[in-house]
Amino acid sequence: MIDMPSTARAGRAPVITRERAAVALMFLMNGFLVGAWAPKIPEFASRLSLSEGTLGLMILIFGLGSITMMPVAGMQIARFGSTWVTRITAVLALPTLLLLTVVESVWTAAIAIFLFGGLIGAMDVAMNANAVATEKHMRRSIMSSCHAFWSLGGLLGAATGGVLIATIGPFGHAVLVTVAAALMVAIGWSMLLADKPHAEEAKQKVRLPMTPLPWLIGLVALFSMVPEGAVLDWGALYLRNELNASVQLSGFAYAAFSLTMATMRFAGDIVRDRLGAVKTLRICTVTAMIGLLIAGFAPSATFVIIGFAIAGIGISNMVPIAFSAAGNLPGMAQGIGLSVVTTMGYSGILVAPSAIGFIAEHVGLATIFAALPVLHIVVLLLSNLARHADGAAGGSH
Repeated sequence: MIDMPSTARAGRAPVITRERAAVALMFLMNGFLVGAWAPKIPEFASRLSLSEGTLGLMILIFGLGSITMMPVAGMQIARFGSTWVTRITAVLALPTLLLLTVVESVWTAAIAIFLFGGLIGAMDVAMNANAVATEKHMRRSIMSSCHAFWSLGGLLGAATGGVLIATIGPFGHAVLVTVAAALMVAIGWSMLLADKPHAEEAKQKVRLPMTPLPWLIGLVALFSMVPEGAVLDWGALYLRNELNASVQLSGFAYAAFSLTMATMRFAGDIVRDRLGAVKTLRICTVTAMIGLLIAGFAPSATFVIIGFAIAGIGISNMVPIAFSAAGNLPGMAQGIGLSVVTTMGYSGILVAPSAIGFIAEHVGLATIFAALPVLHIVVLLLSNLARHADGAAGGSH
């Protein structure tokens, strides 16, 4: 009898496969488009003569587009599978950055930014569903590294945007970004794992679920992502206004957080395969709580940056685990569970920062960051639900 390699004995695929590379490319492309948009915002605002308030409304419309289209994507995934929904939303998302570069009126800009947010959000649900399907196919965790590629794409888009806009202008930048994103889609197109549902799955009811399970996992995603939104939108301001840090030093607030988060996402799948999703989620949550407490009670800017870096280590793998769990719920089309959890999770980044701003006016940002770990206590209480994520890496299929 031939002795088979341990991976084959366990029924697992190699660490890197065509399907894994393809879905990682989709995450990279989606993050790249979002990252490339950030440096365009000042030019977008000046071209349309937007006040800060009107720009805030535009950014809210982006969020509303995402939240509107995510459940729609979930329903289409239940009917057609994640592969085609990922491909179609990716192709439809490609020209949106160009559209935002050429609009000349507030109303056309509002439509363009709604489409941009909506298609980015819809693609987000679809590519997460495809990552879950790929996890099941490979019988190993890949979700954390997929989210790491999203972070990497965002970093590339944001880091190159300012230089390109200054060198070749806003339109040249948009064309270059669109071509680069189109190349990523073209390379990944045929390699994506095909997961068209079986006939009986396609007939499943695609209304929003009435069972509490996806909504509870959505709460885990929401309370994991609120602190991420808080650091992104308020971290630099906290350092500058309350700890008198320089502009340069304040910039390290989100940089430290995002660097540790991206790094740990690349390591997260190995940790999760070794320890299981529940234990990994608990360790990550406690780590995030420690980091946020250090940031909230910090006597100096240096301690805040250290706190944010520790929080990034913790938060890194909380959301990928929640998404994996949502895509593996028993008796539920994966697109439906995922659309609930992604919509709830991303609303934490899109809606919470404005509420934080309102509360911070009365109590200060230090108090906000010190209080955020209370949300993570809820994540700890619900952490046993992460066991569903292990269905991807080695449960029964």
